[in-house]
Amino acid sequence: METPSSTSSSYTRYPSLHGRTVFVSGGSSGIGAELVRAFAAQGSRVAFCGTRPEGGDALMAELRDTGADALLYEACDVRDIAALQALLDRVARQWGPIQVLINNAGRDDRHALDELTPEYWDNCLAINLRHQVFATQSVARQLRAARLPGSIVNMGSISWMRGRPNLIGYTASKAAISGMTRTLARELGGDRIRVNALVPGAIVTERQTQLWRNADEDRKFIDLQCLKFRLDTSHVARSTLFLASDDSDGITGQNLIVDAGLAQVSVAG
Repeated sequence: METPSSTSSSYTRYPSLHGRTVFVSGGSSGIGAELVRAFAAQGSRVAFCGTRPEGGDALMAELRDTGADALLYEACDVRDIAALQALLDRVARQWGPIQVLINNAGRDDRHALDELTPEYWDNCLAINLRHQVFATQSVARQLRAARLPGSIVNMGSISWMRGRPNLIGYTASKAAISGMTRTLARELGGDRIRVNALVPGAIVTERQTQLWRNADEDRKFIDLQCLKFRLDTSHVARSTLFLASDDSDGITGQNLIVDAGLAQVSVAG
């Protein structure tokens, strides 16, 4: 079962995103790289970080070949909060306050409960949860000082809703993102800063394909979904553009689930 083509020229253009400063964490591969492509195509000024310099440099070259020039990539480990916040400040000094923050960085390594250690647990939450709140802290300060509205999108996962095994640190982090998002939406709403979570389902990425994807796994997911095709990174990116744009300016504190109906089927049946 093939994924529908994501190359159509009919997808929405968002005038509000043109020229807007955007930051994407974990942007050098997977969903993050597709997010960078999507915002660059909208004419946004896109800064992104990742821990794979070769991926970041390749993406920069790819996008420059398409004519995009308002791009910035720096290698940064989001577990280093001081380095991450310093990078966010540098982006703001170069292009103005970050009006769109995409807290995307994460890693879904498999781990059994019996193998879990306190050190692994802390590291897992640092990769998948902690950086989101501290990046939000920095960007909220920028926006408040400039009296500008903003949109923050936290990347969740359908895995915690389905109770996926061998992922307890990852699913705990992703479940916490839902609660964090609702609280931040309430706290920042008075400053016209919206905070939402984008919750992907079974998304085909290069990493998933290399490590876990096979025909049997594809069939299992498709059988559980309402829509009978595998989602790819472009489905996440296009939905994120909507949450980032002014077209969604009445939406905050929400989980936008992009999973082809996987959670509906799993929870209901």
